Amino acid sequence: MIAADRAPASREVTSGAGLLPLVRLLQLASPALPVGAYTYSQGLEWAVESGTVRTEADAAAWIGDLLEWNLARFEAPLMACQLGAWTAADDGEVARLNEDFLASRETAELRAETVQMGWSMAKLLAELDAFAALPGWRARLLAVDTPCFPTAWSAAAAAWQVAPEQAVAAYLWAWTENQVMAAVKAVPLGQSAGQRLLATLGAGIPPLAQLALHLPEARWSNYTPGLAIASSRHETQYTRLFRS
Repeated sequence: MIAADRAPASREVTSGAGLLPLVRLLQLASPALPVGAYTYSQGLEWAVESGTVRTEADAAAWIGDLLEWNLARFEAPLMACQLGAWTAADDGEVARLNEDFLASRETAELRAETVQMGWSMAKLLAELDAFAALPGWRARLLAVDTPCFPTAWSAAAAAWQVAPEQAVAAYLWAWTENQVMAAVKAVPLGQSAGQRLLATLGAGIPPLAQLALHLPEARWSNYTPGLAIASSRHETQYTRLFRS
């Protein structure tokens, strides 16, 4: 009976081998990824301190605007192009986009954030057997000068053969989840409010992922002055929970 019960499960495991890229993607999008994302609020903490974000609705508006006008129109398209460049072995393009992203960080905190997370991600990937087993990937990633977070993250997604559409959606989701959890702590909001925010904001991610995938570089834009102001003000904020 026991052997008979186990047979169907064995067949299910075999037929699910193609799910490995999805499993790897879940790993990349997990808040357990040891890159320190939870320590950053990207100016949200100052928005709370200043009274701009006081309620669940305020948090939804703040995070939703940044998701649509910053992430989906600059960071996510850039990451998607890096994903393609990694796959095509165009390391020059990867480096160019990495430099562009570093130059786009408006404040010292935002630049320090992506540099620290990029370094942590690159270090993690260099130590993972699942990543190092792919010829050339470790050396290519470590050859990038000051890799930012999208650069290291896209390298992993490319190495693990994650579909671009899924990679972009997961990247947007991971950022959104981190922002919501920052709001839960800083406003503060309850856990149920956090889940409502994720449900509402998550519903908008599929069309934003499509936008990011098809937006030509000439139309990329991270013009969000509210974020730049909040981040710069946060640098001198007296009491802080977050590093940005």
